[in-house]
Amino acid sequence: MIDKLKALQAEAAGAVAGAATLAALDDLRIHYLGRKGAVTGCLRDMGKLSAAERPAVGKAANEVKDAIEAVLAARGEALQRSERGARFAAEAVDVTRPGRRSHRGGLHPVTLVLREMLDLFVGMGYAVADGPEVETEYYNFEALNIPAHHPARDMQDTFYVAPGVVLRTHTSPVQVRVMETTRPPVKIVAPGKVYRCDADITHSPMFHQVEGLLVDEGVTFADLKGMLTAFLHSYYGPDTGVRFRPSYFPFTEPSAEVDIQCVLCGGSGCRICSGTGWLEILGCGMVDPAVYGFVGYDPERYQGFAFGMGVERIAMLKYGIGDIRLFYENDARFLSHFS
Repeated sequence: MIDKLKALQAEAAGAVAGAATLAALDDLRIHYLGRKGAVTGCLRDMGKLSAAERPAVGKAANEVKDAIEAVLAARGEALQRSERGARFAAEAVDVTRPGRRSHRGGLHPVTLVLREMLDLFVGMGYAVADGPEVETEYYNFEALNIPAHHPARDMQDTFYVAPGVVLRTHTSPVQVRVMETTRPPVKIVAPGKVYRCDADITHSPMFHQVEGLLVDEGVTFADLKGMLTAFLHSYYGPDTGVRFRPSYFPFTEPSAEVDIQCVLCGGSGCRICSGTGWLEILGCGMVDPAVYGFVGYDPERYQGFAFGMGVERIAMLKYGIGDIRLFYENDARFLSHFS
């Protein structure tokens, strides 16, 4: 039995010395010292020995087991050092090599245009107001003189998230909320995301608006025309043609839509302006006195005007972009033009 144990020790030492990986070494550990290993098998056979032989064989078995564990540990440390050295060599960095230039990002074109617009309005004395994107029907419709039977409240135009709760279709609810807590004069712009059930190359289910409101004594439609003309000339250039066309909005009376001379063809007519030489840019009008009834303003004393425009549309005209979906695809090739 002792000779057999010594032979196993020599055999194990040779096998361990030849192990090339830690996984192979672990297999050898199981083969010799596992529950069903060779050395363990010899120990089980000790029950067949006489009482006089057992002490010597038991001592020899423990010595063999300790010797095999020692060579396994030594070989394991050597393999770990080798694998660690190989990994360090593969991960080594030559700090003397020239670095890689990182890609420089930039602001999204919608963000750029929105900031430019707000800078112009703040320069005209407007304060920037904010409000919730998830809005009640009262603020989104009723307080803006949009009755329950108005087609703008139909399911195909508005995202309803719960009974009486919608994703706001414009930022005009911010105007109502400000007027509820502020006495005239009021002079604000309300930028933000809005949502409508509409999607094609010029419309998106989510887009950005900037709406404005001015309420004070003695405000006239001439003030509205002068302010918007000054804004458009500041943004698109002093030679840009501007025209006002009569229109209709439930919360303004009288109302108008504003066109600018096509910035791409200079008014001569092209595919973008459908050959008319003009591009619709925004809607506006004098605040309907019915709206003042919801906020406690005296319509005999105060007058005001409101306007609203889509930020993406402003950006499309400024940069000559023909498809609004490009703003939301996050294509780095497109966005790199604005960095």
